[in-house]
Amino acid sequence: MPAGSDLPVKLPHTWRPLGARVMGWFLVAALGIMCTMVWVGFTPEIKAQVTMFERLTFGAVGLGIVVCVHALTRSRVVAREDGLTVVNGYKRRDLEWAEILAINFPRGAPWPNIDLSSGHNISALGIQASDGLASRKAVRTLRTLVEELS
Repeated sequence: MPAGSDLPVKLPHTWRPLGARVMGWFLVAALGIMCTMVWVGFTPEIKAQVTMFERLTFGAVGLGIVVCVHALTRSRVVAREDGLTVVNGYKRRDLEWAEILAINFPRGAPWPNIDLSSGHNISALGIQASDGLASRKAVRTLRTLVEELS
């Protein structure tokens, strides 16, 4: 990076979806509270009818929900001097600036798409439209970084 360049943000910079993180963990907590209240409300006769297999199945479904919410909430986009890291769920993509051709955020889209020189297109779940104007600003910043660093 040239000395004294005017980058729009100090690198490294991370974008994470606030709305998805808040809602994801809020829904997990609400579901946990609801299930606990229902279980407490059962009579001892009904609780005695629930088999160990049913309890394990319920626990596995709950664990699956937590794993899915965790995948969504760990999504992020990290801009560094040497490139861009895009984490979508449990998949991580490390991109060099020269690989990125364009960043598109069509009106009504839930997140931007990154067009790559390989012809592929990847979504950037770390920037979500639900975050409002901050998402548009993040895309403008990324476009500037692509122009200046590639």
